[in-house]
Amino acid sequence: WPMLGGVCLNVGCIPSKALLHTAQVIDGAHEMAEHGVSFGEPEIDLDALRGWKDKVVGRLTKGLAGLAQQRKLEVLHGTGTFTSPHTVRIETPDGGSQTVRFSHAIIAAGSEATQIPVFPNDDERLIDSTGALTLADIPARMLVIGGGIIGLEMATVYAALGTRITVVELLDGLMPGCDPDLVRPLLKRIRGRYENIYLGTKVTAITCGVSGLKVDFEGKDAPEQDTFDKVLVAVGRRPNGHRVGAQAAGVNVDEAGFINVDRRQRTNVEHIY
Repeated sequence: WPMLGGVCLNVGCIPSKALLHTAQVIDGAHEMAEHGVSFGEPEIDLDALRGWKDKVVGRLTKGLAGLAQQRKLEVLHGTGTFTSPHTVRIETPDGGSQTVRFSHAIIAAGSEATQIPVFPNDDERLIDSTGALTLADIPARMLVIGGGIIGLEMATVYAALGTRITVVELLDGLMPGCDPDLVRPLLKRIRGRYENIYLGTKVTAITCGVSGLKVDFEGKDAPEQDTFDKVLVAVGRRPNGHRVGAQAAGVNVDEAGFINVDRRQRTNVEHIY
């Protein structure tokens, strides 16, 4: 990345919370009508909203770069790959490369959005959370695949901006692993706001059409097929342990990309999640 901060600061928690604040203001204005104070429909300047969100991120990334400079940290930009237990090769954006030797290393390579291979991932109308945060447009109808926190955050933002939202979740409840007593009032709230919420349902196929993305469903309450202007795939993230060649440093990486260090073995490489 050209900027410091990793996933959370650049394409995760910070930009999503900035947009969620916008959604909260819009929803709060609507709800005031019940108390006798009515506002007109909001006029969305998408370029200005996107610019404000980017400004929030930029202010924090610049602050982080300043802290690194104050502490005399050397920052190298490129793709790093371990070549031995004491060396990393860095491929730079201009096509060059260099090797860095170290006594100890910390692996904090972050994560990436999980893609479903059978989906048409090269179609720009099929997006992940990073694509959703770019705010390219406000689609009329959007399907969110995955009823976890990331999917519901983006659903909240786009619903406030005027998109009709459908959520599909493979399991029988939203936000798996969360306390059901917390999920219950949330589900009640968004059922009245979103077009559809399909639980215990999976997407079996997505076909690219001129009028939108045609989605096939399999579930007791879902239709066989529906068409959406955009589809957000939010089925989780996978760690980037498999991208840094950690095996060459004597670190075990499983099939999912998780890094596992055997504490019984001496190693000069540590990992952080």
